[in-house]
Amino acid sequence: MAADGRLVFAAYGNVFSAFARNKEVVHTFKGHKAEIHLLQPFGDHVISVDTDSVLIIWHIYSEEEYLQLPFDKSVFKISAILHPSTYLNKILLGSEQGSLQLWNVKSNKLLYTFAGWKVGVTALQQAPAVDVVAVGLMSGQVIIHNIKFDETLMKFRQDWGPITSISFRTDGHPVMAAGSPCGHIGLWDLEDKKLINQMRNAHSTAIAGLTFLHREPLLVTNGADNALRIWIFDGPAGEGRLLRFRMGHSAPLTRIRYYGQNGQQILSASQDGTLQSFSTVHEKFNKSLGHAIFPSHLTPGLINKKRVKRKGLQNTMSVRLPPVTEFAAEEARESDWDGIVACHQGKLSCSTWNYQRSTIGAHFLRPAGLKTDSTTATAVDITSCGNFAVIGLSSGAVDVYNMQSGIHRGSFGRDQAHKGSVRGVAVDGLNQLTITAGSEGVLKFWNFKNKVLIHSMSLDSSPKLMLLHRDSGILGLALDDFSISVLDIETRKIVREFSGHQGQINDMTFSPDGRWLISASMDCSIRTWDLPSGCLIDSFLLDSAPLNVTMSPTGDFLATSHVDHLGVYLWSNISLYSVVSLRPLPTDYVPSVVMLPGTCQTQDVELSEETVEPSEEMIEYDSPEQLNEQLVTLSLLPESRWKNLLNLDVIKKKNKPKEPPKVPKSAPFFIPTIPGLVPRYAAPEQNNDPQQSKVVNLGILAQKSDFCLKLEEGLVNNKYEAAVNLLKELGPSGIETELRSLSPDCGGSVGIMKSFLKMIGTMLDRKRDFELAQAYLALFLKLHLKMLPSEPVLLEEMTKLSSQLEENWIHLQLLFNQSLCVLNYIKSALL
Repeated sequence: MAADGRLVFAAYGNVFSAFARNKEVVHTFKGHKAEIHLLQPFGDHVISVDTDSVLIIWHIYSEEEYLQLPFDKSVFKISAILHPSTYLNKILLGSEQGSLQLWNVKSNKLLYTFAGWKVGVTALQQAPAVDVVAVGLMSGQVIIHNIKFDETLMKFRQDWGPITSISFRTDGHPVMAAGSPCGHIGLWDLEDKKLINQMRNAHSTAIAGLTFLHREPLLVTNGADNALRIWIFDGPAGEGRLLRFRMGHSAPLTRIRYYGQNGQQILSASQDGTLQSFSTVHEKFNKSLGHAIFPSHLTPGLINKKRVKRKGLQNTMSVRLPPVTEFAAEEARESDWDGIVACHQGKLSCSTWNYQRSTIGAHFLRPAGLKTDSTTATAVDITSCGNFAVIGLSSGAVDVYNMQSGIHRGSFGRDQAHKGSVRGVAVDGLNQLTITAGSEGVLKFWNFKNKVLIHSMSLDSSPKLMLLHRDSGILGLALDDFSISVLDIETRKIVREFSGHQGQINDMTFSPDGRWLISASMDCSIRTWDLPSGCLIDSFLLDSAPLNVTMSPTGDFLATSHVDHLGVYLWSNISLYSVVSLRPLPTDYVPSVVMLPGTCQTQDVELSEETVEPSEEMIEYDSPEQLNEQLVTLSLLPESRWKNLLNLDVIKKKNKPKEPPKVPKSAPFFIPTIPGLVPRYAAPEQNNDPQQSKVVNLGILAQKSDFCLKLEEGLVNNKYEAAVNLLKELGPSGIETELRSLSPDCGGSVGIMKSFLKMIGTMLDRKRDFELAQAYLALFLKLHLKMLPSEPVLLEEMTKLSSQLEENWIHLQLLFNQSLCVLNYIKSALL
């Protein structure tokens, strides 16, 4: 990698590209036949060198070759390149043979050859002084050389192997930093010509690059341990302390799981032996819990770090535990004691970790009397209360430990819980049941408190792994025959079976609501199974086999890790922000291949197209007004439109003001006066006629409403849909007015009232708008109950309607009684 003020250049194979804004590929340079290992920006040009020592100068914007210089590898194999300051059009090349060459690339001439120090050159760096260059050698020497006079000014030597990189401070302190293959950094004083400080274990692997920021006391370092660190030099002795860092795992992952209930932290274990936490919100919240260190000279138990230091164990690799293969975490008591327990590859002891303090815990959990080296811990779980850890061993034993004290609290079974190796352990949410799965193909249910076997069942194949969704009591089992079985731990019966994977199932996870089961397999596929319907609803292929899969407790992300990949990949749940079809996939469905995220533009386009395709195939489901003619169907109207029809008079009386508001009488503009000598005002005229009535005769002025007209039409054609729709649009007061106007006293007629009763009968026959029919009929009877018996036509119609209502109600009452009976049985019966 190399960079100038505008672009970042990155070489991969025999090609290198220029990135703008760190994400967009703007130029690609092709022409080398061997792998590129050196890049040097050079104004509007860039210089690249491959392993065959072919040097090519490219014009950046046209991507054309400006000059090509081949070198003989046996005589001068280029190992370092530098553009000395103020040396116009000149570059300095270092070789594995030890000699250096100064070239003018514009005239294509070799200007000078430096004899060197008979040791291969590994690094070249411009010093703050003009004409002075620092040369790093394979022997661990750093030579400060004046290339103008070919004179060596000073020499330094480090005993940590070849010099990997060099940098100078430019903030007024004459200090040089030199990196080494073992991760140490040496700080040299150029005035006193001595070593002033050592930064040991700055990285766990070789220092790939180090650079002092311009005029800042800050050193940026990186290494093959997938870490980027910034060190600040603000101490009195010139030592550097860690200011900031960004780091990931330096080896492929072995296990990932979401931690906590907010869905913002992912715990990950790796083959590098570390346990780290990654934040899905921002990288600044990432943290490393460190390596699991176990002193080999101490008995299992508390780690005495002072004794380790006093013994002089400088090489901590000898006391580090192997990589974590399984772990379980619970945050319930994380502030009181350790909340994470982990199994290690090939080890019997299980380590505990504290997430809040980001350290390894105080206890190593292992059976006291077991001393065989061949027995290892294979499965682990923590109870939901955070008090107990359940550990399964390869010998078939399952033990319980207290997380606070680390004391062994019992074992399941007399000698062992299973005849074969334990493949999975799980404890339910109430600490009542413990479920264990053995490699012999047996699943066992134990009482957690007294360790008594409750139930045992044989499986069709040996289980590979086991996963429990505590909230719903659903247990997922991945078997060695590539199938998945789902059990209900209450009834202890298999409720779902899924098949379709063509390779070993590596991991599974449940959605937070327990409706989906997501499985990852070695056939490079991730499948989503819908548990209620028992169908496959999503499947896609990847270019790398997924090893781990875990879903966020909030359901927004799915996290995966893959074979030979160092990162954790996040997949967004599209169903949270768009309409997604959850129809079962057909049996001949061919899943599409999804590329893992990268920087290539073509991949981004493919991903965007793939996300659009399902929405085009989406079929919107329009729910019919009535699913079946035999089903009683309610209307979609709010309750306020029909529920209070019988109580309208009470509501009006309650809302009626005690006294009507009095409007002040406005005085006339011209006040009338009585004629005469003495001016007097005329008194207002008062209407004292008691004979005049304010009641308007509606029989004379009444005009039939649209509702009455529709009812009259219904008597002829027996269609009442229009009349029902008119009532649906009215409010409670409007409905009462319409029903009141049906009587002959208010402008209606007996025929219209008969038509209304027929309309109610039609609604009951069709079983639609059932609650509206009941409410309208109740209000009709309340308003016209006195005159209905006096009309034989209406009495006959009401008799038919009564029998119809009774028949419908008996049918509904029977269904209600059956449902209540079943519900009471479920609540009271002991299953």
